Amino acid sequence: MPLSTLPTTSDAPFVPSSPVPSAGRRSELEVAGELLGLLRDTTTEPRPDSQLEALTLAVAADLPVLLWGEPGIGKTAALTQLAESLELPLTTVIASVHEPSDFSGLPIVGDDPAEQGVPMAPPDWAVRLVRAGRGLLFLDELSTAPPAVQAALLRLVLERRIGALRLPPGVRIVAAANPRSSAADGWELSAPLANRFVHLHWAHDHEVVVRGLGGTWPRATMPSLDPEKLPEAVAYARRAVCGMLAARPKLVHRLPSSETRRGGAWPSPRSWDMALSLIAFGTAAGSDREVLSQLIRGTVGDGPGLEMVAYLDRMDLPDPEQLLADPAAAELPERGDLRQATLDGVVAAVRNRPDRARWDAAWKLLVRAMETGAPDLIVVPATTLASLRQENWDVPETIERLAGVVGLSQRADRAAGRVAAGAKAGR
Repeated sequence: MPLSTLPTTSDAPFVPSSPVPSAGRRSELEVAGELLGLLRDTTTEPRPDSQLEALTLAVAADLPVLLWGEPGIGKTAALTQLAESLELPLTTVIASVHEPSDFSGLPIVGDDPAEQGVPMAPPDWAVRLVRAGRGLLFLDELSTAPPAVQAALLRLVLERRIGALRLPPGVRIVAAANPRSSAADGWELSAPLANRFVHLHWAHDHEVVVRGLGGTWPRATMPSLDPEKLPEAVAYARRAVCGMLAARPKLVHRLPSSETRRGGAWPSPRSWDMALSLIAFGTAAGSDREVLSQLIRGTVGDGPGLEMVAYLDRMDLPDPEQLLADPAAAELPERGDLRQATLDGVVAAVRNRPDRARWDAAWKLLVRAMETGAPDLIVVPATTLASLRQENWDVPETIERLAGVVGLSQRADRAAGRVAAGAKAGR
């Protein structure tokens, strides 16, 4: 074919692959955008959620929080919803894609470095947070940050400093991480960085997910602190932590031996100080035992945390002397373990200061415990109390009301022992 007959660019006009929408007609992308908008149109509702309450309480206490959870569990969505509920601007920083200098500051050479030095300029997101004066800084994918970046994050997490800039008090820090086994090229958290966080293990609730996919998610709200309880809450928290550590001095600082456990919560003076703050905030907010347990264990570790929770339970027990002074008006705890500990404390008080009137009052308390709770809880205290009787003390009439319960329990124990012995002999 001659060159003169070949089509040129001007001879072949562009033909769109799809027809251009006429005036008044929306494009397919616009319709798709409307559908996406409907899918994203969700609402929130107040709903009891212990892990969400623990998160908001730690945020209120201005402590850095680290959410641990498998990929896709909803950590990022929870933080986004938290920022919206608290009306805080959300700034997300993926730690693993930044250099250490992004957190420690970039050196900027001025006009006279020898005279003025070389200042460390902060990144743009830090400047925006300072200008806003408030916000939620979300450090995502923390477990994929290499050790050098983790080292640069130490000052940011603890002192809120980036280069020469200091974040204002209105900024809260929350991070999220996947376990190393499920993280993309994951690292274990260094012990110094891990010890600066309140570690919360994020898990999905089936009912929350189903209702949320239906369009209604739980609402994150800041805890309501009772102004009249603030001094009392601080005194209670200090008395609890100091009393616990006075009895268990080895728990003041215990660095785990394994690298994996060092990357979680473990006890140190710093983490005990955070636990003290959380106990004070939880007490002022009237938080339940489950929320406090999550926060304390997420600060000093599971073992010391459970001991601290048990110590708080014992602090809430009624004074044995007050119970002995007026057994008829005594109010015993509802929970079985706390009631058992209360009765044991009453018997111990009688043992430490034996007196006929106190011994009689203790029997009245045991009768009240039998009438208002599980009868089997009185067996051990009643047996111990009976052994404290002196020769010139008459047996009180109230003991007859307990004899049947104690005798039945003892017969049941003997029967169980015979069954166990028979089974052992059969083997």
